[in-house]
Amino acid sequence: MFMAPDPGLVRLRISLRAVLGIGLAVALSELAGLSLPASITGGLTALLALFTVGDATVRGQAVTTALLPAVGFPVLALAAVLHAVPTVRDAVWLAVVLGGVYARRWGPRGHALGIFAFMTFFITQFLHAVPAQLPQLYAAMALSLAASSAVRFGAWCIERRTPAPAAPAPPTGRGLARPTTRQAFQATAACAFAIAAGQVLSHERWYWAVGTAWWIFVNTSSRGETLVRGFRRVLGTVIGIAVGLVIAVPLEGAVAPTAALVAVCVFGIFYAAAVSYTWMMLAVTVMAGLLYGLLGVLDPALLMLRVLETGAGALGAALAVLLVLPVTTHATTDAWIERALHCVHACTSEAAARLAGSPTADPARYVAELEPLLGRVRLSLAPLVHPLAPLRARRARARQVVELLDRCAQEVRGLASIAADPDASHDARLAAACWRVQAAVEALTGPAAARGEVDVPVAAAHPSGAEQALTHLHGLEQALQALAVPLRARPQPQLTTA
Repeated sequence: MFMAPDPGLVRLRISLRAVLGIGLAVALSELAGLSLPASITGGLTALLALFTVGDATVRGQAVTTALLPAVGFPVLALAAVLHAVPTVRDAVWLAVVLGGVYARRWGPRGHALGIFAFMTFFITQFLHAVPAQLPQLYAAMALSLAASSAVRFGAWCIERRTPAPAAPAPPTGRGLARPTTRQAFQATAACAFAIAAGQVLSHERWYWAVGTAWWIFVNTSSRGETLVRGFRRVLGTVIGIAVGLVIAVPLEGAVAPTAALVAVCVFGIFYAAAVSYTWMMLAVTVMAGLLYGLLGVLDPALLMLRVLETGAGALGAALAVLLVLPVTTHATTDAWIERALHCVHACTSEAAARLAGSPTADPARYVAELEPLLGRVRLSLAPLVHPLAPLRARRARARQVVELLDRCAQEVRGLASIAADPDASHDARLAAACWRVQAAVEALTGPAAARGEVDVPVAAAHPSGAEQALTHLHGLEQALQALAVPLRARPQPQLTTA
């Protein structure tokens, strides 16, 4: 985790900002004289607002953050009022799950609001909140959103200085062919199983199984991704429990050291989220143990129950993705690879137009779009390159695909940087080279690719004095030609449009 690249120290700054924003939210809740459960609610609310809101623009993030109470307040009231009516409570929570996942079709805003609705219900179960506590919980939630927003959009607005590219939208479709619709039913089935299994294990802490099942489905889109995510969640939880036995239990809820360690855990959650789900879950598990210590209910038996509940939730998620409207890893991977390849072609065309003198051509925007697309390809291929994946040949092909796409991205970035140079001159060979790149992409994504008949023409190497742009295009052609080999060797027609 600590060796992973962090260009511009963005992850570090976001993590430090999260500690500051959440710390300020909790401090204000305490200064306002709110109860300990309310202060914990405030801290978790600030964490969710900073963690889940991911719109492409600062304005969009502010709007989504302002909308969080619109879903959080009603769900909080429902969860508290129905606390004593288990059957109705469970049914309502499953409805929240279904709606929360279905809302992901509306992009980052729907994604964030869905998570916030679910987690508001979860926090109510975590704190065993009742209607009499609602005024303080509402106050803590509103105060914490204001505090975290003041840090995020005022004191430390990282996104305004280093705007991040928007996360790519999932492949589209209609009805049950739409990934978000399928996943909504899968997550609901998984959480229904988790509710039943969790209550068998514990009538008081059953909700941990539901939380596990829900979070396994976040940012996954195929059964392979979901199974790998479940394995990593269980692994991170087990390691976190071991750390909690050593750190959290001996503290016995001492406020000062517990608060300091919770801040460390918050930093770990944000710093690890983008690079290691296992490390992130370790931090989440230790933080949960510390919060239980503050509430005075922590003991080794509770931590062991946490492992069992996590296992139940992970099992529910695994059964759901295998049995309920399953989406294969290959189908998902194909869609993301196709989008990445088309983005490569679009960037090449824009760069050629820019070098030809077009003032409106802008390859940089496609370079920014390509990075998150490649991230989705890596996430989708993760089950195939996982050390526990049983098929070695398939694992090798998947790694080759990732390496060649990374090479394409490197050549595209170099081409875009040259196109941005005002002194770069047009070369008549650029049009021909860009045409060859277009032909290569069409060969990989069109009907010829499905038949395994990919023939990519490659230009001859240019002498050392040739334009650097042509050198990058030549490298791009070679990478695209090499991609034909692992993609053609896959066991079924690939790269169909979603």
